[in-house]
Amino acid sequence: MRPDNGRIGFVPVQAEHLPLLHRWLTAPHMREWWGDPETELGFIRDMIEGRDTTRPFLITLDDAPVGYIQYWYVGHHQNQPWIQNHPWLMEFPSDTIGVDLSIGETGKLSQGIGSAALSAFVRMLRDEGHDHIIIDPDPANARAVRAYEKAGFRTAMLAQAHDGPVLLMVHGGAPS
Repeated sequence: MRPDNGRIGFVPVQAEHLPLLHRWLTAPHMREWWGDPETELGFIRDMIEGRDTTRPFLITLDDAPVGYIQYWYVGHHQNQPWIQNHPWLMEFPSDTIGVDLSIGETGKLSQGIGSAALSAFVRMLRDEGHDHIIIDPDPANARAVRAYEKAGFRTAMLAQAHDGPVLLMVHGGAPS
């Protein structure tokens, strides 16, 4: 999948991408905001193998992988185990899509790639018919919050999850 601008693209993650993702997940700039690399890689493996409905992609810049992005269905997480740890999930319609991303290549940080990739990804999701799109950074991750604001997200609420605060940002509107 390649957005109109031609430079940013998205490639569905395959098993052969796992070593690259492992390298990125162990980098300090990703370890700060993502979980244990082996656990995260296990989640991605579950996605690839169809045990998780989250859809994982590599972000490419001029066909070279530079980051990771995924989308997940809020409605698939509006059940007791998830709500117990993330009560804010009930604040959004079940057809809401959640997005997570990180630039994996350290040399590509702070160049506007994250904002551009997120904008292109949101356009792709909107073209597929998704109206409600959220992202949930740690409020202390100022670099991510700025990038998400540049991509058209705005703060909807500060919520509490089992592992700390989460800043809920919506694209193009408030939760309904």
